[in-house]
Parts: sequence; C-alpha cells; structure tokens
Amino acid sequence: VQLQASGGGSVQAGGSLRLSCAASGRTGGRYAMGWFRQAPGKLREFVAHISWNGGTTDLGDSVKDRFTISRDNAENAVNTVYLQMNSLKPDDTAVYYCAAIVWGYCSGHGCRDPNKYGYWGQGTQVTVSS
Repeated sequence: VQLQASGGGSVQAGGSLRLSCAASGRTGGRYAMGWFRQAPGKLREFVAHISWNGGTTDLGDSVKDRFTISRDNAENAVNTVYLQMNSLKPDDTAVYYCAAIVWGYCSGHGCRDPNKYGYWGQGTQVTVSS
C-alpha cells in the first residue's frame, strides 16, 4: 500500500489549506486513516483520525476547533481522506503525514498512537507565517 499526500504549502496566519491523501496498491477494503505532524525538533503529534467507514472521527486537542477530517465516498476513491485546516496558526507549521491502518484495529484514543498505523505517506510541508 502506498500513500500519497498532497495539498501542503505556505499560507498566512488565519488562512486555510486542504490536505489530501490517497492510498494505492493493495487497496481491497477500506482502511482507518489518520494524520500526524512533526515540527523541527519536536515529536510526531497526532492530528486526526477517521474510521474505515467515516463514522467516527477524532481530532487532536490543539486542532479540534479548526480542522476537520473526512473521506471520499466515491467507489473509486474509498481510501482517500482529506484534512481541512482553517484558522491556521504559525504553530501549525510542520510536515504533515498521512497514515493507514491496513492490518489491525484501533479504538478511541488508541487511534492516536502512531504505532497503530502500518503504512505512512511521504509527508507534505505546511508553513504558516505570522
């Protein structure tokens, strides 16, 4: 399974960006997917998670009032997820990674654990200037 993230870029504080992540390869079935981010000198941080059917979402405490996660319902894009980021702040500057749980399961806050995700995309840079 390969994950391709896109949509990063540079924006001023208060602006918006939408990240996309598409899974390809062995894509039989729907995967729970998530977004993480890592700023220079900091640990990787959970951003958002969405269940395999989109019925459950979870957002990190620092973004929950500003970001939303969703997934595509089209039959040919069942493992494409989006991260809508609004009211961006300089503290949101980081490389954003999408990840998928292909094997296994997570529930509740357990889905915030990066070790639950077996597949990762290459990352996309988000830079927010003040």
